[in-house]
Amino acid sequence: MPRPARPLSPHLSVYRFQWTMALSILHRFTGVALGAGLVLLTWWLVAAATSPEAYAEVRRITGTYAGRLVLLGFTFALIYHLCNGIRHLAWDFGVGFDLRTARASGWVVFLAAVALTVGAWFAGYAIRGH
Repeated sequence: MPRPARPLSPHLSVYRFQWTMALSILHRFTGVALGAGLVLLTWWLVAAATSPEAYAEVRRITGTYAGRLVLLGFTFALIYHLCNGIRHLAWDFGVGFDLRTARASGWVVFLAAVALTVGAWFAGYAIRGH
């Protein structure tokens, strides 16, 4: 028996890629990255509670360029997800839904996340004396 013809939901090929779409995808991606980053944070905490040698191993690995890049990405993911979460909270109250405001707030969130990430790393290196 043939299946009845049903309407298809719109596919991505129907839509033109937009800034707000990219930010939505980035929000989901940073949420997944935070989940993975929590595994690393747990590893760090367990190592700190276990022994000086285990903690030194974590410090050695996170001190490499690749380790620092992962930490930088985790920092950006945390800050971006927080900033965009605040934006979504405003949307929950019905504020900022018009297209112009949504685009502008998207830029504010993205630029704030980049600036706060750079600021956090700058402060971290300044405190450590590097």
